[in-house]
Amino acid sequence: MDGFEYRNGVLHAGEVPLPAIAEAVGTPAYVYSADGIRTAFHRLMAACTTMGARPHYALKSSPNLHICRLLRELGAGMDVVSGGELERAWLAGTPMEEIVFAGVGKSDAELRAALSGKFSLLGEEAAKFGRSDIEERGPVGLINVESPSELERLSAIAAELGVRAQVCVRVNPNVDPKTHEYVTTGKDRNKFGIDVDQVPPLFERYRDDPFLSLVGLHVHIGSSVRQTDPYADATKVVLALIDDLEAAGHKIAVLDLGGGWGAEYASGEAPSVDAYAAAMAPLIAERVAQGLRVIIEPGKKIMANAGVLLTRVQHIKQGRTRRFVICDAGMQTLIRPALYQAFHFIWPVQVEEKHLPPKRAEHLDLEDLLRCDIVGPICESADFLARDRDIPKVKRGDLLAVFSAGAYGMSMTSNYNDHGRPVEVMTDGGKATVIGERQTLASVLEREREGRRLELG
Repeated sequence: MDGFEYRNGVLHAGEVPLPAIAEAVGTPAYVYSADGIRTAFHRLMAACTTMGARPHYALKSSPNLHICRLLRELGAGMDVVSGGELERAWLAGTPMEEIVFAGVGKSDAELRAALSGKFSLLGEEAAKFGRSDIEERGPVGLINVESPSELERLSAIAAELGVRAQVCVRVNPNVDPKTHEYVTTGKDRNKFGIDVDQVPPLFERYRDDPFLSLVGLHVHIGSSVRQTDPYADATKVVLALIDDLEAAGHKIAVLDLGGGWGAEYASGEAPSVDAYAAAMAPLIAERVAQGLRVIIEPGKKIMANAGVLLTRVQHIKQGRTRRFVICDAGMQTLIRPALYQAFHFIWPVQVEEKHLPPKRAEHLDLEDLLRCDIVGPICESADFLARDRDIPKVKRGDLLAVFSAGAYGMSMTSNYNDHGRPVEVMTDGGKATVIGERQTLASVLEREREGRRLELG
């Protein structure tokens, strides 16, 4: 694990024992290791050097401002998919020219915010976060456009504001990434991107547009892709399209190869960053040498294993056929198991030496394990963290760690059943810092406290 290890039978994040964090802030709690984030990012940067690529962190995977600031300090650009994420990236200190704005359904308001700080979704509230220069903010470095309709709106809005937007057209290569259907984004049945044969006419239509500069192509085939071949296949499709476009007189200066590289939720299940890079590097090497700017958009590969979810056992229940370990974290805290049938390794925070886990796997060959369903407090049968899982015997009050929870954990939490969102803590060596306060019930209810009568025409 990046930044987490058992010491004398107690799970630590860096030098910090996780029971101490749970005692200080309660559970559920997301805990991130700054050392783990740094290790994963440096590993990624080495692979990017092999490719001649620049990493833009997929902010949606774990958007906390403190995490974004750390990654920005390490040298990451930012990949955002909403106006809110755009503001987070900017508040984290990312120069606008190092922000790539993707997303299939950008509103007019979001496009305006991407082109001019005068239309920021934060407005004067930005000063509360230490940024008073919002109106001087220029356009983002790239807008990845996903449909002819969006391109038409962007042209009109850029003309209205008198700015020139830098654009990559997202291509749907119709490549099967061989992952869960809900995180597949590059097949012809998906809503993302533009079919290959529709791209050249768009470049022709906007060839002389004074407010749009179509400078590149973008491709992103999905998430949790655990094979390298689909990336090579998608890259070949886009490179052939680049050849066609340049033969027609269009200069392609940027190639955004997306992200989705699989993380190791189970030990050894995903290729290394070096393996992903090696699959694409030979295909793009000559073009990179000629000046092609290449971007990748990793999120999960950096953050997944740099975070765990701490949860406390509330009850043990032996049913007729199944044993249930009922915890205070559930689908409102980590929805991936319910939504994607995703695997997360789960293990007690404190164990005897005989139960130290040798790896992350669904079933471990250790003695005295009990099979159970690890579930949460939500009134849904889909509310589970793991099913048919063998773990050491636990009792009420014990702490469990849900591993590989640093990506798409906190960012997908909800208030279902009126639960507040969990606290977030980051460790750095021997220090622990709350980077996101636990959401109180009062704050959940605040938006409903008073009604507001609408004045309808």
